[in-house]
Order: sequence, then C-alpha cells, then structure tokens
Amino acid sequence: MSFFRNSGNVSRFLARSALIAALYALLVLAFAPMSFGPVQFRVAEAMTLLPWLFPEAVPGLFIGCLVSNLFGGLGIVDMVFGSLATLVAAWLTRRMPNLLWAAVPPVLVNALVVGAYLSVLLDVPLAATILYVGLGQAGVCFLLGVPLATLLRRVLRDKGSRA
Repeated sequence: MSFFRNSGNVSRFLARSALIAALYALLVLAFAPMSFGPVQFRVAEAMTLLPWLFPEAVPGLFIGCLVSNLFGGLGIVDMVFGSLATLVAAWLTRRMPNLLWAAVPPVLVNALVVGAYLSVLLDVPLAATILYVGLGQAGVCFLLGVPLATLLRRVLRDKGSRA
C-alpha cells in the first residue's frame, strides 16, 4: 500500500491512524451540540489538515468520522456520505501543494456533500445548508486547522521527524 511506503512501518501507521480516529471522534462527541445539524462548527475538523502532514491521517479521519456519525442521530445517510466526504477531502488534502491549499478540500467537499444531504434530511433549503456547513468548515479549517498544522510541522521539524 502506498500509505505504508511513506510512514516508516505498519505498526506506527496503524497506531497514528487509530489515535487520529479516536481523537476526532472524541472531539466531535465532546462538542456534540455544535457538531451536528444544519449549522455546525465541528472542532474536530481542524484535524482535517493532518493528511497534509501524515498519510495515516487519511484513514484515521475517515474512521473517526464514521464512529462519531454513529452517534449523531442522522442515521445511515450521515454515516455513509459524511464519512465518504471526509475520506475524499482527506485524500485531496494529502495532495495539496501547501498548507493553505490543504484547507480548501475539507471546506468545499463538506459544504457540497454534507450540505446537500442535510438539506434533504432536515428539510432546509440547499443553498442555506451549503452556506452554513461551508462557513463553519472554513472557520474551523482556517482559524484552527492551519495554526494547528503549522505548529505540528514546526514541532516535528525541530524533533527531526518527517513532515
């Protein structure tokens, strides 16, 4: 697998993926009132920039989103499409040329995909849900995610790790 090629070894890859998944789910559930619904500000989405630093964040975010959406109350649609949107956004984020561009896929993919199915599930106008999800996602990614990824990159560079 191409993920393993860049991560050193399988054990470290799986451990980081599991840690990212657990932390994502914990943050979503800890901030549950603002993590679900047509207007959301998922603090955990700050982690969606991690694939730019670590390939193991791609499956970690997918699994974390799947687990957290089990408890979100919107059922199988949210579990499937929300988690797949996170997977696609993480995959695209991994391929971005710089950190600011890395914040764009989670914003756009979630605004369009999550906004579309929330509109149907919650009977809210499509433009409104796309706008609400997109603004919340942009706030989290650019105001929390970019500084988080910048700090992690600096810490890892100082320790001599890859990032």
